[in-house]
Parts: sequence; C-alpha cells; structure tokens
Amino acid sequence: MLLNRSLNQLLFTYNVSSHSTTQHLLKMTRRLVQQPPMYSTSLGGTFRPKYPSVPFQNEDIQPQKKVIITVIKAGLLIPGDGEPVKDSALVIADKFIAWIGPQSDIPSKYTDAPHRSYTVPYLMPGLWDCHAHFMMGSPNDAGNGDAYLGILTEHPSAMGARLTRGCWLAIQRGYTSMRDVAGLGCEISKVIEEGTIVGPNVYSSGSCLSQTAGHGDIFSLPAGDVLLNLGVSQISPGHFGTFSTMLVDGVDECRKAVRLQIRRGAKCIKILASGGVMSRDDNPLYAQFSPEELQTIVEEATRQGRAVAAHVHGKPGIMAAVKAGVTTVEHVSFADQECIDLIKEKGTIYIATRLIMDMIIDSGGEGIPKYAYEKAKICAENHLVAYKMAIEQGLPIALGTDTGPGFNMAMELESAVKAGMSNLEAIKAATANGPLSVGSQAPKTGQLRVGYEADVIGVLENPVEDVKVLQKIDNIGWVWKGGKIFKGPGVGPWGESEWWGDEASFSS
Repeated sequence: MLLNRSLNQLLFTYNVSSHSTTQHLLKMTRRLVQQPPMYSTSLGGTFRPKYPSVPFQNEDIQPQKKVIITVIKAGLLIPGDGEPVKDSALVIADKFIAWIGPQSDIPSKYTDAPHRSYTVPYLMPGLWDCHAHFMMGSPNDAGNGDAYLGILTEHPSAMGARLTRGCWLAIQRGYTSMRDVAGLGCEISKVIEEGTIVGPNVYSSGSCLSQTAGHGDIFSLPAGDVLLNLGVSQISPGHFGTFSTMLVDGVDECRKAVRLQIRRGAKCIKILASGGVMSRDDNPLYAQFSPEELQTIVEEATRQGRAVAAHVHGKPGIMAAVKAGVTTVEHVSFADQECIDLIKEKGTIYIATRLIMDMIIDSGGEGIPKYAYEKAKICAENHLVAYKMAIEQGLPIALGTDTGPGFNMAMELESAVKAGMSNLEAIKAATANGPLSVGSQAPKTGQLRVGYEADVIGVLENPVEDVKVLQKIDNIGWVWKGGKIFKGPGVGPWGESEWWGDEASFSS
C-alpha cells in the first residue's frame, strides 16, 4: 500500500496569512510528496525503496541541506527551574539546546550559519504529564457496570487507533513528554519514534502489576478467565502481553512480571499498592501486596534501572510502598503527617492527580459506575488535605492527570495552584520535575538549559501570571520536540519533514 500525504491534507487545518509563509509551506509540502514511497508486502513487512525521487515540478524544488540550527528569541524565557529572564534567546543545534543568553549576545557562529529564526512572546520547556494512561476505550461502551471490562473486550488495535489522535493532540497542547502508567505506551512509543505517527516522548510501564483481588483485577469475570489473560504464569505462544494490567502473586511472579514488562519495552514499573476507585470490589483504604512482594518488585526494577510508581490511597499502602523504596507515589489520598514525613525523608516524588478527583466529584456520578463514585467521594476530601500538606512542607511534586493523551492536561496546573502552589511552582512541577518520575530512563529535559534536549514550547500569553493560559490550545503557538518543530506558522500537521531539509532561513 502506497503511503502518501496530499497537499490538501497538509493545508486544510491552517489559515496561512502571509505570502512568504505560504510559499514555505508549499515547498515543504512538495518535498513531503517527493518522499520515496513505503510499500507493504505480504505478512506485514514494509520497505522503502532506495532510489532517487523524480522532481515534483521542476529542478528548483530539490532536497536542501538539512538545517540543524534554530534561533529563538523570547520576550520572556521561563527556564522551568528558576526565575524567568526577559529578552532572552535560545539556540538549538541538532536536538540539543546549544546556547542561552541575551538576544544581543547571540554568537555569530549561529547567526551566520544557515538557520531558522523565530520570535515568541514566552518560551518555556515542553510540559510533562507524569500519570497518563495510553488506553482509549470506545465512547459507546459503558462497561456494563464494570469500568475494567474493556481491558479484555476491546481489541488493542482499536485502542491504538484511537490513541493516534490523542498523541497528536498532546503535542498540539505543548505536552512533549508523558509517563504512561498502565496502557499501550510501550507499543505506541515505538510507532512515534519511527515517525509513523506524531506524539510526545512516551515513558511507559506497560502493564501495571496487581495482586489477585487487587485494584487491577476484573471482578465481574470468573477468576479463571481473568488469570488466563492477565496472569503472569499463563503467558502462552503468540501472546504479547499487551494488556494494561497483570496479576501477580508471590515474589517469584513479581520478579518475573517486572522482567516481562522490561522485555516489552517498559521504561518504568507501576505497582498497585492499595485498593482503588475504579476497581469494583476492593477498598482504597487497604494495602495490597505483601512487604516481601513490594521489595522484590522494587529491587528487580532498580537493578535494571527502572523507577517504580506506586498507586496508593490509604495510609497502610502509602507507608508500605515508600518503605519499599518506590520512586513515586500516585494519588496519596489519605496521607497524614507521618506519611508526609516518610515521603520527605525518602525523597519520594509526590504525584497527586488532583484534577481527576475534582472531575469525578463534579460529575455527580454521571457516566461512571455507582461504586466508583461512592469511593471517590470517600477519597476526595482527604486527598485535597494531603496535597496541601505536601505543598506546604516542600515535598518534590510532579504533575499527572490520570487521563489519556489529548485531554486538556494543563488543567492539572490550575488544580496545583488551587491547592497552594504559585504559578511558577506549578510550572516547575509540570516541567523540571517531570523527568524525576522516570529516573535514569529520562534524558536531560524539562528545563531550558544548555546541553538539555530541546523540548521547548512558545506561548502567546504569560503562564507565570496565570497558568490557565496553557489550557487554551491556540495559546500554544510553537512546539519543538527534540529540536524538531511540530507546531508553528507554516508547519504542517506532521511537523518538519524527516527526509528533507528546510529553508536556510525562515522567520516567524
């Protein structure tokens, strides 16, 4: 099957205002049309022939030398960690930030070389969602009273197809990195990295690990059916293990489950160390997994350089997970002072996911199972008290939404400010603190610093004055991920071409 992108597909979402921008976009589009075609053969194999392409119209439209330098001038540069700086400039070379300083001091080695130049009102690091789920069930499926039924009844290919739109929207909203803590992120990340679809950097846990009768179990189905599909001891030939949850019991199964997720491509490990809200029959107040099981999971993950995220609501689960050495605690609804002290002592990252609590309560129970709404009401009030304590006492906090890619994830910053953060603190939690959630698997990102990967966004209104401006997708005017521009004037919906270079100089 010949894969191509038509001129109309690249132009239909954009209102191009200037003649120069139009010409740039037309030339970029022609180069995209010239890409050597990709064919699909029998048995699912693909290949891209290696032969010179025929000029689209004339000899003037030819592959150009690839531009590797980008100069961005900003009215206000927001570094992610630190005070904003006025009238600054940032230079990207290849995929890294090469220079930052006053606009008047940009080295000539960058401005004299072929480069692209941009001027933006506000420049800041790309945003992180540290608690996402790369699962997209059918909006027409109510789950028959069990929110988890879709895990088994929905085909993974359908979920993956829905995720393509969400991944593209995440980039459009300025989210250049996401941590998937139960979903298809391992598989989706590979498709993003190969360039087939557009999306953020994805750091996935693969399946979350649950005990039998835990938060990841499907109580409305017979145990044999669930264990056959989700149990670690039932891996069968041809079974990829791509479900969002895996049931494990005992230290041997816990160890094997970690290894299976790493084999799948997991960049972190997720454990369900207490009951939850959306699972039907367990209690959020109760701890899950024995101390020995928790310790085994953390030790095996740490040995292989993976951070561990722990879903926890009740105090027993919080204390057990933090004592076992997890990297992050998620939700943390019933944390008291003893919990806060231990989290601070261990340096554990706190990820509250406040927004989803507010959304469930504000729904009045509409659209979710009754049991989930009742459990959410029990958790919500205590959750806010604990979150405020964590902020007041200076715990390291990152932000996560507990939603899928494409949602208006920047609403989580507003929730953080309502809980007591300043606007600048919320920005730090959504940028500089994001990489802390995946430990050594994260590149240098989340801050505007020399040597860091160039995950950068340009914003039309000032988020330091009001983080709510980040919720409006039109306020995210420019998005660079790894030095490549994916959103901006004259940029098509798929970003810059990977195959051909761009004009030697182009300003916006």
